[in-house]
Amino acid sequence: MTSTDKPENRDSPDGAPVMLALHQTALGGPEVLRLTELPRPAPGPGEILVAVHAAGLNPTDFKHRASRIFLPPPPFTLGWDVSGTVAATGFGVTLFRPGDEVFGMLPYPYGAGSHAEFVTGPARAFVAKPAGIDHVQAAALPLAALTAWQALVETAGVRAGQRVLIHAAAGGVGHLAVQIAKERGAHVTGTASAAKHDFLRELGADSCIDYHSGDFAGGGERFDVVLDAVGGETALRSVEVLRPGGLLVSLLPVAGDTLAAAERARVRAVVLLVEHDQAGMRAVAELVDRGRLRAHVCATFPLAEGARAHAAGETGRTTGKIVIVVR
Repeated sequence: MTSTDKPENRDSPDGAPVMLALHQTALGGPEVLRLTELPRPAPGPGEILVAVHAAGLNPTDFKHRASRIFLPPPPFTLGWDVSGTVAATGFGVTLFRPGDEVFGMLPYPYGAGSHAEFVTGPARAFVAKPAGIDHVQAAALPLAALTAWQALVETAGVRAGQRVLIHAAAGGVGHLAVQIAKERGAHVTGTASAAKHDFLRELGADSCIDYHSGDFAGGGERFDVVLDAVGGETALRSVEVLRPGGLLVSLLPVAGDTLAAAERARVRAVVLLVEHDQAGMRAVAELVDRGRLRAHVCATFPLAEGARAHAAGETGRTTGKIVIVVR
């Protein structure tokens, strides 16, 4: 049995509907992931059941697989990004009908489960998939794009003329953040290896810094906003390049010395944990529809090869996103 079988026609011996999922019963490396037959979920009140066509892979998946972070101990199925077709609706759902194409982010962190043939989630975690992109492109967007949107637009209020520094700018969140910041009219500087600078310029970056050989804090440039997905020493040194009143938005926990340095420099340092949000997803979809935002998918893997997808992602050399293709 493979993930290309028609899941709608697959039942257990007792007649209950089942599905395949990338499941784990222990913490560890990619080898703990197994393609497993599980009961197919049913949508509860306010939920939809989505037949998953594709599901994005994010660094948080690697971290939860290895150490569960926010989740209870395994067994569990990971995955928060999803693009697919509504298979059924729960009581009270008025926004979607079976057959609608949708994409969204399951509630983070406790709503994981999209690395499977079917997943349930709140109807209002989803919006209509933009017609101009396929499910693979759509699946690459939700978590990373919402993170970038909530950091730059809702938290930092980035506006025209501001200077924004984005660390790991060629990564999943970073490459989308570059585009969102440019759409807001900001001057964008991105850090990445030299080999990825042409990619960043194609996305609209005004300036690029090689984090291997360059010193983003040594050039004397000052920024209004820094978006940091690296943490540690990078976060601490980012405080140095902020203008008074500037803002460091970190996607990782911020150490006490960084917070103390921010207070001395009269800047703010905050930590962002992405939230599922229909209004944010509509904003992302609208940018896609206008041709102002696109996800770069560097690799795809079938559901059965999810362990290989994790191994590829953990190399740290990913440009853009990896997507798991289910249908």
